[in-house]
Amino acid sequence: MSQLREFFNNPQRLKRLLARPEGKILAGALLGIMFFALALGYQYHRYAKVVDQQLEANPFSDTLNFYAAPKTVAPGEKIQPDDLTDSLYRIGYREQEGFRGGWFKRTKKTVEVHPRQGSEFASGAARLEFSNGKIARIVSIDGKKLDTYQFDPELIANVTPDREKRRMVRFGELPKSMIDAIIATEDKRFFDHGGLDMLRLAKAAYVDLKEGRKEQGASTITMQLARSLWLDNAKNWQRKLREVIIAKRLEDKFSKQQIFEFYVNEVYLGRRGTYSIHGIGQAAWEYFGKDVRQLTLPEAALLAGLIQRPSYFDPFRYPDRARQRRDLVLRLMRNNGLISAKEYRDATAQQIQVSPPEARPSEAPYFMDLLTSELQHRFQDHAIHVRNVHSTIDADLQRAASEAVRLSLPKLDKLAARTSKDGVKPEVALVALDPRTGEIKALVGGRNYQRSQLNRVLARRPVGSTFKPFVYAAALGTALNNQGDVLTPATLVDDSPATFEYGDEQYNPGNFQQTSYGVMTLRQALVRSDNIAAVKVAETVGYKRVADLARSAGLVTARGTPAVALGAYDATPLELAGAYTVFANQGDYVKPALVREVLGPNGQVVFRHQPERRALLDRRVAFLMQNMMEGVMNNGTGFGARAAGFTLPAAGKTGTSRDGWFAGFTSNLLTVVWVGYDDYRDLRLEGAKSALPIWTEFMKRAHKLPRYADAKPFPIPSGLVTAEIDPESGQLASPSCWEARSEYFIAGTEPSSYCDLHGHTAELAMPGYLAPVQPVAR
Repeated sequence: MSQLREFFNNPQRLKRLLARPEGKILAGALLGIMFFALALGYQYHRYAKVVDQQLEANPFSDTLNFYAAPKTVAPGEKIQPDDLTDSLYRIGYREQEGFRGGWFKRTKKTVEVHPRQGSEFASGAARLEFSNGKIARIVSIDGKKLDTYQFDPELIANVTPDREKRRMVRFGELPKSMIDAIIATEDKRFFDHGGLDMLRLAKAAYVDLKEGRKEQGASTITMQLARSLWLDNAKNWQRKLREVIIAKRLEDKFSKQQIFEFYVNEVYLGRRGTYSIHGIGQAAWEYFGKDVRQLTLPEAALLAGLIQRPSYFDPFRYPDRARQRRDLVLRLMRNNGLISAKEYRDATAQQIQVSPPEARPSEAPYFMDLLTSELQHRFQDHAIHVRNVHSTIDADLQRAASEAVRLSLPKLDKLAARTSKDGVKPEVALVALDPRTGEIKALVGGRNYQRSQLNRVLARRPVGSTFKPFVYAAALGTALNNQGDVLTPATLVDDSPATFEYGDEQYNPGNFQQTSYGVMTLRQALVRSDNIAAVKVAETVGYKRVADLARSAGLVTARGTPAVALGAYDATPLELAGAYTVFANQGDYVKPALVREVLGPNGQVVFRHQPERRALLDRRVAFLMQNMMEGVMNNGTGFGARAAGFTLPAAGKTGTSRDGWFAGFTSNLLTVVWVGYDDYRDLRLEGAKSALPIWTEFMKRAHKLPRYADAKPFPIPSGLVTAEIDPESGQLASPSCWEARSEYFIAGTEPSSYCDLHGHTAELAMPGYLAPVQPVAR
């Protein structure tokens, strides 16, 4: 070293050396090394700033967290402790005392819950006690008995603007088998090297030279993370050099556990529908329907095996390939001493058991697409300020909706196959909302999201007879304006065939199967879904008045023609659900809503939903319509729901166009079901046979949940009277009217004369005869 220093301190010797050819080569080499070192230092400094800023802030800061509405339970609810802990895992709680995201502790008969720190949703720390498969008691930690308990909201999805889905996990939440599987497969010396594995690099170079082509990958986990977050997949030395530089900075800046955590949250693991799956947490949910902490050894090995080629080893499409890859991962784990011989044998003996999408219904993919579109429209100028989105979806109700559709499809397909011979199966849409707030609680846009992302709740189709309540609502509204004929539920209408003139056109409607009932009351006409009677009522009221009412309720395509009475104009299932809030919500229209609250990065409220409502019907008219549609359920085309065991107070209406419809509601839940073909062919099934069974299956499941179980009779407003009438004459009943029934009327519109078909003056004059008109007891 002293001789070298002396050489450089002697200008003459240095000058003579540089004058010779070998000196010039040496000088060039030294300058090249200096330039390369400077360039390397510059690149390191440049990428160091990028790495530090992004990873310290959060590499996934551009993602949106989508949450369901908070879950509520109550004593008496049928639920097992294991089911509750599964729900807690989905919410993000951990069986780890003091965990900031919420934690729980369970025994055989109790679950003690501690919500997230600073939670604004949960009811506080409490203990839930179980007996005979039910929640027996809920007690706060300080000993106070609770009637209900509300949890923090469940995470539906974590989505980036590029439609990447991920569920964030911490290093400490990963099971050892998951860590070992990734290490054995991707980088077995990860915890020993400094970001670049020279032994692996040398081996890869040797194999590539021997084979004469690029066969071996030498990227460490750190290098893979660098490439995934900041670089493209181009195979050239510039990209590889940048990869090494970034990997070096990662290793200098972060611990191995932090790097591994970044990696398992970023790694790409396949696609589902229009979304790409990123991270082990999301993959555990997509492939197995469970929290990452619940993964078994063979499940962990399968996920680790997917990292190399997710689409090629997709267990849904290629189970044999997936099993071979999984077993290879298990063999690598055994060879590296990470599992025992028995664990290896037991794991490789297990079949591939993945969870199909229909087993994970709470994700609500069609709802998520609709919600994402809504956010883009509403917050396109504020995207960087949105971090957490609290949606209206009820995760339990969504599961009930998906399960109801899944269980109903085989019977529907069997019925449809009688008229469709080419094997094409009908599609289904279901939307359920709270009629008081308009909040959408469950939504199914098709029978299989993986096969088709077309959202049928947005598909416009003629709504058929589900439109008729708007005809009769306009008719009953004549009692309020003192103009023209006053129509009541007891007004008579004749359904004899008729031709209706409109402009230069003629309209000749017919009844289903050409049935004719003759003269009937308006109530009977609605209960029987009589077509000719509906058009005659609309003609009497005025087609324009009917269409105006429908348009004000969101059925915007309605026009004042005779065909409007039979639902000939298009609407979407979502629009129809919004329109029916007029009947379910005592005359007030409430616009359907997807979002409850939107929060920024620091928890600030960016948006909070306030129901958009407007009064469209008089409360008395709304009640009369509820009552008449209860008749549809109890005695008419909706009776199938009663026959199937749905007994709660409910109102609704079937519809049959080219498709099948049913729209119905209780006091706290409104649901619309549509069934039809995407290619618009005729379903050839009435709504009572196609849509109503799905509606019934869903509503039976929904009303087992505590927040929907207390469906009550519809409230009766003031200003109504009841009267005993004869349905044949529509007049007040006499003692001789054996089929007399009680009917509601807006006070002052009840019949004033007695039945002239069966009445006898002598009987009416008998002492003690009770007058048939009575004020309504409220």
